[in-house]
Amino acid sequence: MLASQRHARIVERVAESGAVRVADLVSELAVSDMTIRRDIEQLARRGLLERVHGGAVAIGHVGMPALPPSTDEPGFLAKSALMQSAKRAIAAQAAELVDPGAAIALSAGTTTVELARQLRHVPDLTIVTNSIPAAQVLGDTAAISGHTVVLTGGTRTPSEALVGPIAVGALRTLHVDLLFLGCHGIDPRAGLTTPNLVEAETNRALIGSARSVCVVADHTKWGVIGLGTIVGLDAVDILITDAGLAARGREVLTDRIERVIIAAPRDAATD
Repeated sequence: MLASQRHARIVERVAESGAVRVADLVSELAVSDMTIRRDIEQLARRGLLERVHGGAVAIGHVGMPALPPSTDEPGFLAKSALMQSAKRAIAAQAAELVDPGAAIALSAGTTTVELARQLRHVPDLTIVTNSIPAAQVLGDTAAISGHTVVLTGGTRTPSEALVGPIAVGALRTLHVDLLFLGCHGIDPRAGLTTPNLVEAETNRALIGSARSVCVVADHTKWGVIGLGTIVGLDAVDILITDAGLAARGREVLTDRIERVIIAAPRDAATD
């Protein structure tokens, strides 16, 4: 990308949100930290933005927006409203990995609930889940689809997950072919993370029950770090994300994960 193209993109990002971080631009534009800082300095001299510690802000904007704390855990309904098109595309791609008659597991999360909707059309599945909404979606059509739905039990979280010793105890006795795992954040050093430490333990039990692990996460999860690590990226066999993931993120994930799938947008009417 030419310097003029980078400059235009940086100014566009600042205009859209009022501020932008150096780290986000490094990932998005696939250039070095030094290059981005030099770009911001040049744009500031031209009066197109203001340079601040860690990034740039629009003229007159006060300070950088704060990152959410690592313990922040939005409720299920709040998360359901975000990235809906990307989640549908990821779920549709994930459903293509499931053969009729398979035994699979779904973790909690809004993307896995969207996957549950897609799986209503795949017959004779045994589905283990700690997601209350996913179990409800699948249970509504179990008589028609021939599904067996196993809900782990446990203590309920804001993300409508069942977690804790009851869930972990149940999962230690179960064995599935493939786990579809949602997560709060993905980071090259921190791995897959969540703000809920008890949920992290339960997700590790889900991973332990599965022959293969497929992470389903839209691009906004990249670079987000929750309080607790679930597992490192090396424990993931497949990652399905959307086309919004920047080139640098794709490069890092492809180096660490055996198979990375970029889900193409789907027409909502056909999902």
